[in-house]
Formats: sequence, C-alpha cells, structure tokens
Amino acid sequence: MLSVFLLHLDWKELLLGHEEWSFLLEIILRTMIMFLAIIIGLRILGKRGVKQLSIFELVVIIGLGSAAGDPMFNKDVGIISSLIVFIVIILLYTIVTFFIGKSKNFEKLVEGKSVCLIENGEFSIKNFQKENLGSDEFFAELRLKGVSQLGQIEMAIEEISGEISVFFFEDQSVKHGLPIMPDSLNNPLQYLPAEGYYSCTFCGHTEHKKTGSAGRCPNCKKDEWVESSNKRRVT
Repeated sequence: MLSVFLLHLDWKELLLGHEEWSFLLEIILRTMIMFLAIIIGLRILGKRGVKQLSIFELVVIIGLGSAAGDPMFNKDVGIISSLIVFIVIILLYTIVTFFIGKSKNFEKLVEGKSVCLIENGEFSIKNFQKENLGSDEFFAELRLKGVSQLGQIEMAIEEISGEISVFFFEDQSVKHGLPIMPDSLNNPLQYLPAEGYYSCTFCGHTEHKKTGSAGRCPNCKKDEWVESSNKRRVT
C-alpha cells in the first residue's frame, strides 16, 4: 500500500510547490543577492548591531532577516521591494541611534536600562521580580562565573543586553551568604537545629541565628532558611 502511495505521489508538487524546476536557478541568484545585502546592511550598522543585542537591535536584525528571507524563495516577492525595506530599516536604525546618543531618556525608553539584581550579597527583590528571571537560571549563570554563594558578590547587574555583570568582594571581605550550588536549597528549615548563620531562601538575607524557630525574614517576610556558606570564590 505504501508503494502505491509513493507511486502516485506528485513529487514535483512536493518538492517545488507550484514552481518550475527553472525557478531553482532563480532561487540561487535571489539568495546570493540578499546574502550580499545582509552583509552590506550589517557592515553599515557597525559592530554595535551585531554584538550582544538590546531589544531595539534585535528588532532591527529580525526586520532585516524577514526582508531578506521572503525574496530568496518566494517568486511573488520582488528583490527591489525587499531592498527598499532594507534601506528603510537601516535609515530608521541610524535615526534612532542618533537620538539615543543625544538623549539618555530616549535611550532608556528604547533600550531599557541596567538593573541591579544583587547588592551586598542579597537580592534586590523588587528589581529581580520585575525582570521575570527564574532563580535556577540565574544561579546557573552565576555558577558559570565561579560563584558558589551570594556573600561573594558585592553587586550583580543585568545589562540591557541581558548579560549579567558581577562585581566581587575581595577575598578578605567575603561574608556568609545564600549557597547557590545545585540542591543547596532543597531542604529549607523553619526550625534551626544549631546556632549559626542562616540565609533566607527567597531573598538571600543572611543573619546569625540561635537554635529554635527561624522566624520570618525581615526583608521579604518568608519563613524558610538554609545554612549559609562563607566559601571564597575559586577561579
């Protein structure tokens, strides 16, 4: 039955759609032209447009990609119309970047601003919640930078590109903080079996506590704690 199906299958329709075989050569030519247009466009945009992208720059790249993609294989889309789209996008990019350089307020409106996520070894709760970051994903990024506990961090900033910049305490200034190694938050405590330093699992607030009920965190009002770590950063 499968062989009968394959025998009667319209392979030309499957492989080419409604186009003729001769259109394959046209696709190659169209692709070459738009490929060169992309290279020229990115050269005009400069290095700023192709490194870590801000939201604005990502929109520009998506726009260029959309303008370049359709005429490569769609016979109904002319190359000239796509090149016009290229020119308009590049002009808009040039105009917007000009105003970005002239006005800090306009820059913040278009690209957003850097946000402090950790300060003095504890989460800046309001900023962290606004950024919709998952704690596991964020901890993974910090571990890639050699961080094992938040007390090693003087400040962590999310840049407009989405990258995380981390500034560390000197080794002698490292303090107790929330451990962020895998599984370190799996067994939170509400009753503390021994005196020592404990960290809030939600915001990283760290303090010395005595044996007994852990109580609520003065910063976030949560009541789950884990034993703090004072390990220094190993690089």
